[in-house]
This record gives sequence, structure tokens and C-alpha cells, in this order.
Amino acid sequence: MQQILQNLNTGETVVESVPCPQLGAGSVLVQTACSLVSVGTEKMLVNFGKANLVEKVRQQPDKVRMVLDKVRTDGLMPTLEAVRAKLDQPLAMGYCNVGRALAVGSAVAGIAAGDRLVSNGSHAEVIAVSRNLCARVPDNVGDEEAVFTVVGAIGLQGVRLAQPTLGEAFVVTGLGLIGLLTVQLLQAHGCRVLGIDFDAQKLRLAASFGAEVVDLSKGEDPLAAAQRFSRGRGVDGVLLTASTDSNDPVHQAAQMCRKRGRIVLVGVVGLSLSRADFYEKELSFQVSCSYGPGRYDADYEQKGNDYPLGFVRWTEQRNFEAVLDMLSLGKLDVKPLITHRFALAQAAEAYAVLADQSPLGVVLQYPRDRAGELLRTTVDSGRPPAPAAATAVSVGFVGAGNYAARVLIPAFAASGAAVAAVASKTGVSAVHMAKKFAIPQSTTDTSSLIARDDIQCVVITTRHDSHATLVIEALRAGKDVFVEKPLALTPAQLEEIIDAYRQSQRRLLVGFNRRFAPQAIKMRQLLAAAPAPKVFVMVVNAGEIAAGHWTQDRQVGGGRIIGEACHFVDLLRFLAGSAIVKVAALKSADRHNPLDCADTVSITLGFEDGSSGTIHYLANGPKSLAKERLEVFCNGAVLQLDNFRKLKGYNWPGFSKMNLIRQDKGNKACVAAFVAALQQGGAAPIAFEEIVEVTRACFDIVGQITS
Repeated sequence: MQQILQNLNTGETVVESVPCPQLGAGSVLVQTACSLVSVGTEKMLVNFGKANLVEKVRQQPDKVRMVLDKVRTDGLMPTLEAVRAKLDQPLAMGYCNVGRALAVGSAVAGIAAGDRLVSNGSHAEVIAVSRNLCARVPDNVGDEEAVFTVVGAIGLQGVRLAQPTLGEAFVVTGLGLIGLLTVQLLQAHGCRVLGIDFDAQKLRLAASFGAEVVDLSKGEDPLAAAQRFSRGRGVDGVLLTASTDSNDPVHQAAQMCRKRGRIVLVGVVGLSLSRADFYEKELSFQVSCSYGPGRYDADYEQKGNDYPLGFVRWTEQRNFEAVLDMLSLGKLDVKPLITHRFALAQAAEAYAVLADQSPLGVVLQYPRDRAGELLRTTVDSGRPPAPAAATAVSVGFVGAGNYAARVLIPAFAASGAAVAAVASKTGVSAVHMAKKFAIPQSTTDTSSLIARDDIQCVVITTRHDSHATLVIEALRAGKDVFVEKPLALTPAQLEEIIDAYRQSQRRLLVGFNRRFAPQAIKMRQLLAAAPAPKVFVMVVNAGEIAAGHWTQDRQVGGGRIIGEACHFVDLLRFLAGSAIVKVAALKSADRHNPLDCADTVSITLGFEDGSSGTIHYLANGPKSLAKERLEVFCNGAVLQLDNFRKLKGYNWPGFSKMNLIRQDKGNKACVAAFVAALQQGGAAPIAFEEIVEVTRACFDIVGQITS
């Protein structure tokens, strides 16, 4: 199928061949009939992509401190590589889609194949959309009308926050697509509306919808007009649907309003607010969040958990339905808003219009005679594979995220492996990786990749909740497996993996890379020569991750102890060279915070040889401090490792320091050791029993801090 993608690094917008996305239990597969270009949002993304690196930094000042902190802790080159890798990821454009359901997930109710649906799906011939992010289209609403539903819901949410009542006077500042829809929605509430803009065409449309207008291009005074419009009382409210860096719209809105008037920001404007403007009139100011309640809530959008109607009357989906009802009743007229139509293949021309003109509704039309092409789940990259040695190991990647792109795919290629295929859920990142690294195929059919006879090893870099299932499937298919941490999220999953491993007798490695770091290997050599028990003190300045992030979700990410602290449990296990026999953990909990994530934890490990180790895994430190620091005390001497860049010995016989030019956490060496084992027929570089031991220790830690 075809999909519009944009490169944030160059600003190039292309129509790319992408595998058909996966159908999840809670999603619907939709064949697109048409989609609507969001003129404001998508123009901003295109302009951002075309800007140079300095201009990109200026446009995102909030990210500058994060970058500077990373430079201080990790060095300049790793930071630049991370930034460039982030910008290199392709972006799926669009969020206003209408089409027919091709297939419906097992957990979706109320939708059947063949239903016409609107959704926030992207510009693609086939989309997979969550059940809460789509709504059925009434029979009397055409596709080109229905495609305005999502932008209409953005305006509707702003109107709902303004709480208009019959007869009130409202101002809409900025008469773009959302502004003109907002004008009509306010009128449907029985309000009188004054529209403000610089564009004569948009002002004419607003007037045709029944609004009074102010033409700023002619020097008309919006404050005087608002005073007349409100009959000298001040308007009841202002909806800001403009896009500008200027603070004037907010200042003018405050001056226009009556005492205790309401201002709702739907667009993007400068927010240097004047206290006097708001204080004297006791004005209320609120920012509207996209389509309504549920937006950016993973439980609602991704897991499909709806909010109870009695408590949340208007959600994203119910706002979609309300807009469709307005279209069906003729209360919303969107046909005059269509200024351009393009076929999907003409996407480049459509985006050129954004740069050169001031369009309103730019509708993309999709071919309807490509049924055989749409559902293909595998796409050839068109890039000849890199030459591989006769002894090269054939590898298939499941997951094509940032870590796979930056670290693992290059590491496997450098180690003599040949990557035969890469899979991802939507196919977008897989296609990008295939082209970038000359991988012959990209796919969204994970099972077919795992089952391929020509693939010896499966590399799993997906979200944590899929690791155990994919590991078991790959082992049972007779494949060697490299899986990013963690191996499993529950003891039951671990037992299934143990059973599959024993039956398959294939190699299995978890990406515990830190034990392969050159300084960690040096420490192990030095410690092996010191037979006395060791004391390890490790401080991990992990930093805060929001409670709503997927890694904090116990069912999806497993929490940060299982998801990341496992690295440090494994590192101490490696350095001690002795089995873990005791685990104790104490969390630092915020009793006043119901969303406390239990990710500030002190962990104590006891080893069979009498050694002990403490890991302080901390989420309450600053980003400006280096992330990882380890000290080992033994025989009156100390080894000190600082962020995998500097290793220093204090009173250590024959050793003083080992410093690196740049940080090396052992990622490449970990992969190289695994590939060498595959090529030479040797055992995996970490004993399976040690991997299980570390995983069980992490389960014990979580059990203690959550009991």
C-alpha cells in the first residue's frame, strides 16, 4: 500500500510503499477513501523539517537543556548521533481519514466490515485505528464531508470548554479551517459570532456562514468592532484558533471580554499574559486539548478503555459522533471549505500548495482498484543487500525502533551477520530501516518472518509486553534468539520460556550489554585476582519518567525495575562471578502521590561467595548528573567506574586508570560475541541459567517493593 511520510531531517515528503499494518484485537483495519491535509499542523512539520539544525533548535528551546545535559554526561558525539537518529525517523503525516472497514479486531464491538468510518488515521491507503478513535459515518454524509470530522472535533472541544449559551456573543480569532468550523458550531449553539482574520477569502466564508467580520488587513480595529458587536458590554468569550508567535491575540481577547468572560486557546499563539488584563475582569483562560477527553491517554486511545458516559459525557469518539450528527443535520457546511483536491500520487503537489498558497481544505483522494496490493504484508526494499561472507548468519529483526536503528542493526551488520528482513507493527519504521541499511524486505507479519527457513536468528526489539511471546515463538520455530531486556514480565512467562528453551536447545541471549563493556571486562579481570568478598555500590541516576509512560505500565513495560534496573543486577552478577543468593529492596515512596511509580529504589544483593552489592536506582535526580557510577571495595582498594567513560583504581595493585575517549556500554561487543557464537557453533556468551537468575532476582525486587 501507499503512505505519505515525511523526513524531519530534510523536510522531504514522499509517497512510500509500506506493508499493510497489523490488525490488533482492539483495532479496525480501514481502506481509505479520502483524507484531509491539516494545513496548520502539517505545514508546521514541513517547515520544521526543511529548517537547518540551528533553526530546529531555535524552534524547540525546551529541548536545548536536555541536549546540553546529555553532552555533559555522555559527550558531544554520542549526543549528536542521538539527535540525528531522532530526526532520521520518518513521520506518518495526517490525522483526518475516512474509509471502509476491511477487518475488525476480536475485541471491537459495534463496527462491522464494510462500515464507513472516520478516524484520526494517517494519509495511507490502509490504516489500523483503535476502536475509540473512529466513528461510523451516517449514510447521508459524503466522504468529502465526513473527512472534516476530526478537525471539527478540535473546534468542538474548544467550544465545549467555552460553555456558550443561547444568545451569547463570541469572537473567533483566526479563520482557518478550525476557525471557520468553530464559527458554525458556535452559531449552532445559538450564539452571535464575530470573526477576525487578515485573509479576505476566509472572511467572506465566515460572513457567508452568518458571522460578522473584522478585516485586519484593512486596518480595522478589532477592539472597537468587538465593543460594537457586544452592544458595549464586552463579549462573553473568545476562541483563539489562530497560529502566530504574537502575544497580541491573547491581549486583545482579554480587552474584548466582559467581566468574567472566557478565553479558550485552540490554536497556537504567544502566551506572555498580562496579569492586569485578567485580574481586573476575573477572566478565565483555558487551553483546549485536541479532540477532547481521552486524548494522549494510552488506556483510552491504545487499550480501548472508554470513559463512563455518566462521568465523561464527551470523549474524543463521542465528539466525532457529534460532528457527524451536525453534518447529517446540515448544521455544518464544509463543502465551501474545500479549496484543493489531489490524488494520493500527487502528494508532493499538495504539500507544495501549503508552502506557496493559503489553502483551506486540501483533500487527498485514493485509488479504489488496488485491492490486491493493499493487504500485502511484505515489501521489497529495492535496495540490493550488502555483500555478506559465506559464513554470515542470517538475521530477522522484529521491531524497528530507535535503539534497533542506532545500535543493534549496525552492530549485527558489523559483526558479520546479514539482516534478511525487518518487521514492525505499522510497517513505516521497518520500511525506513530496510532502505537505510539495505535490508531486502520489510514486513508487518511477524510470524512469517520468524517462520522463514532462511533466517537462523531472530532479534526482538519490540515493547516489553511482547518479548516473552515472541521469544517462545522463535524458540519453537527452531531459531536462535537475541532479545532486548527484559526477557519476561512475569514468573509464569519465564517458566514458559524455560520450557521452550529446553525443548529447542537453541541459543538465547538477553541484551545485557554492560557486562561486555571494555571497562567492565577489565574490572572482572582485576576482581578475579582478588579472592576476598567484594562490596559493590552502584548509583543509577535514572531520572524521572512520567507515570503515564508505557514503561511504567506493569502490563506493557513491566515497570522500570524489570525494564531497566535488570541491567545493573546483571552487571553486579557478572563482576561478582558468583550466584545471587539473597535479594532485599526498599523503595522511597511518596505517600501523598497516588501515582508514585516505585522507581526510586535501593536494592541489596547477596552473593554466594560472601560479596554484597547495593544498587541505588534513583528517579529523583537531575539530568545534568551522569547516569551510572559504580564503586567496588575490596582488600583495602577501590575501583571506581564513572558512566562507562572513566575507570580509576585507588590503591589497586598494578592498576591506576582506564579512560575512554567516548562512552562504551558494550553494545557492539555484546552483539559481536553472540554472532561469533552463532558462526562458530559455540554456546551463547551469557549462560542461560544466569539470565534466569537475574530475571528472578528482578521479580523478587518488584515483589518486595509492591507488597
